[in-house]
Amino acid sequence: MFTTQSLRTLLTAALVAGLATTALAQPGRPDPAKLLAAQREAMAKFSFMDGIWKGSATMTGPGGAHELVQTERVGPFLDGAVRVVEGRGYEADGTLAFNAFGVISYDPAKSAYTMRSHAQGNTGDFPVTLTADGFSWEIPAGPMTIRYQAVVKDGIWTETGDRVMPGKDPVRFIEMRLTRVGTTDWPAAGAVTP
Repeated sequence: MFTTQSLRTLLTAALVAGLATTALAQPGRPDPAKLLAAQREAMAKFSFMDGIWKGSATMTGPGGAHELVQTERVGPFLDGAVRVVEGRGYEADGTLAFNAFGVISYDPAKSAYTMRSHAQGNTGDFPVTLTADGFSWEIPAGPMTIRYQAVVKDGIWTETGDRVMPGKDPVRFIEMRLTRVGTTDWPAAGAVTP
């Protein structure tokens, strides 16, 4: 037997479902299947990054050079519509010194790649450019730009980071050299099943 409240709840749910269906069916709205197909096709160009990578990262600052054991793991998510990246830098004693997380995606409407990056308490969305042998991305930081350039070739991932000030030579603050050491089913593995 339905109470007045349960009947209202059912009617509200039906109304919301009807509005959502109507909104998706409106003329001029992009077809989700076409959007996902375009994203998957564009993101397949980043499959060269997939796997587990390990090597070294040398950071240079006011105190001189500091070396970390650097790892990266990269994999497709949402059936290949995005790429997920996690970087970890370890001290010689195994202590975690650096941890970053990013999601690279493609916007078919803009024909552009972006990366949503999370590192050291900072978060941002940054344009990514696919190159012939890797990728590059930049972070605007006031008058300075932080520019990363990566080359991935023959199982070696080399990446540099430079601080670029107008009218001055770039200043390198990080160099990373990694070797692909294996495959991974991350992040898609372990999904909750019904």
